[in-house]
Amino acid sequence: MAKSISQVMRCLSINQEHSIAELSQLINKSVPNITGIVNCLLEADLVIEKGLAPSTGGRRAQRFALNVAQLPYVLSVALDQFYTSFALYDISGNVICDVKYLYNPLKNTKRAYEQLAQSCKEFIVQYGSGKICIIGLSMPGFIDADSGINNSYPESDPFFHLKEKLQSLFKIPVVVENDSVAIAMAEKSFGDQKYAKDLLVVNLNWGVGLGIIIDGKLFKGHSGHAGEFSHIPLADTELLCSCGKRGCLEVSASLTIALAAVTQRIDRGEASLLAATYQQHRTISGDEFIDAVNRGDQLAVEEAQKIAGMLGKGIATLIHIINPEYITISGRGAKMDAILLPEIQIAIQKYAIPHIARFTKIIISNIEHPQLIGTYALAVQKLDFSALTTQSLASTLPNQ
Repeated sequence: MAKSISQVMRCLSINQEHSIAELSQLINKSVPNITGIVNCLLEADLVIEKGLAPSTGGRRAQRFALNVAQLPYVLSVALDQFYTSFALYDISGNVICDVKYLYNPLKNTKRAYEQLAQSCKEFIVQYGSGKICIIGLSMPGFIDADSGINNSYPESDPFFHLKEKLQSLFKIPVVVENDSVAIAMAEKSFGDQKYAKDLLVVNLNWGVGLGIIIDGKLFKGHSGHAGEFSHIPLADTELLCSCGKRGCLEVSASLTIALAAVTQRIDRGEASLLAATYQQHRTISGDEFIDAVNRGDQLAVEEAQKIAGMLGKGIATLIHIINPEYITISGRGAKMDAILLPEIQIAIQKYAIPHIARFTKIIISNIEHPQLIGTYALAVQKLDFSALTTQSLASTLPNQ
């Protein structure tokens, strides 16, 4: 019974509203079974009625949703190489407060971990430890989600046993997952193509990641590390990648490489809207670069075109291997959509077999904060919903 309770509440959390018939179809349980669970959840004040579904010609069905006022929050944390973002969601994925951003480079892992832990502590103190039921965290790296270990770091590093350290510190369940898997989960749960059976989600950020949906489910491979798109050896240069290998796609198709090229060209005296910022601060942020691209700055546009072209070359390879229905471009770099799509399509025409490529649609994600909302969804997938009530479910639900 507890498993069925969790399945029903999980469906209502991510998809928010459903009828009895829809819940029955989604979790493959009989209508009488679902009706009994929903009635008990109504009695426990964990579920509320949300009006009638649109008419389909017959009697309109009652829809149900979680009673978020009676349920705790999910703290979602998204790390990339330079920034850590925090968002507090109610159990149905509605943001409770403004997203918090922290400049927190992962290069200094000891300091990065300390700032991460301190910010989490501030949320828990502000809202109360009993009000936050789980922490979801996503970051780059070779992450074993079951153990919460990030194998990209040595065992002595605070980010290696990250799940264990945070759970010990806060006495709250913690879910740790790869950032590109989180972004794929965002598209699977909330994206325009959430019902697609085969979907690849490219995470264009400081590196290039990939989340894979096959037959409607997250695909992570035998050891959990499928999707290392950035390390396919497709680059036109022999530059050394962060992984220690040469020729990886990441050294030709990432925001990191674009920013490096822009600063080099400004140092050579080339004109750009970014020149004043760079000369004053000796650095350019990713958002400043993207803004310059969208404003039509010639130098920034040229470098964006280069990474988009290389990205398209990599996508052509993915099309040949997976033959997906959709490929979604997400992540920080997706905001350069006006430049990305044309260059990617040109590269696909150049490198992909037309008969195969014509079956795949390339789209740009419109999800705001995809890594954060995807991390929330991953946390909800692991949440023990049967424990989320001040009124004991054991006293409300029948023994079955």
